[in-house]
Amino acid sequence: MSGERERRGRLGLVARVVGVLCAVVFVALLAYGVVAQAPDTTIDDALARQTAPAAPGFRLDVLSSGDPGDRLRTAWGRASRDGRVDLEELRGVPVVLNFWASWCQPCREEAPLLQRGWTSGRRQGVLFLGLNQQDAREDAERFLGEFGQDFPNVKDPSNATSRRWGMTGLPETFFLSSRGDVVFHVIGTLSSAQLRDGVAAARGARPLGADRGGEQRPTR
Repeated sequence: MSGERERRGRLGLVARVVGVLCAVVFVALLAYGVVAQAPDTTIDDALARQTAPAAPGFRLDVLSSGDPGDRLRTAWGRASRDGRVDLEELRGVPVVLNFWASWCQPCREEAPLLQRGWTSGRRQGVLFLGLNQQDAREDAERFLGEFGQDFPNVKDPSNATSRRWGMTGLPETFFLSSRGDVVFHVIGTLSSAQLRDGVAAARGARPLGADRGGEQRPTR
């Protein structure tokens, strides 16, 4: 009888240990999932300290080259010569980087303002660059035609790039200095004042911080 009790005791101990280990593994996996799904706030954290963090890199296919204008034609041609654009190759040029999708209603509302800003921005040597994500190419091209947008655009079929940039939805716009640092970030649709101030900050390499804009559509 005593041997049977000892055996049962050992089995009970093993069961408790296994249960504890399973609970630990479950909690660890849950924590990992939360961290993995949480947006990266590195850019906004740095901007809140009035420092300009380096922009995360990307290399994406060209969706449309548009009309970069005389001042930006050489820089854009060099960066896009193989049909893909590496953000690093745009160093030396201030950039307004706008994330958008054709299925995003706030992006549609923002589109005319961006085109007006681009009309003056390219004369100042500021490159407007659209980054289309999670979209069919045909739908994206139709969007550009509908709103007459002729600034360059690249395409990410997933949301991998936006996650690296710490985004939570569309649209979002980042203003980059010619050194490739992020100086301003607007979450949601831009106002004309935010666009004006962001372009000035990009040209002057002056960190402004992060700001809340208008409406935003969650990413898919």
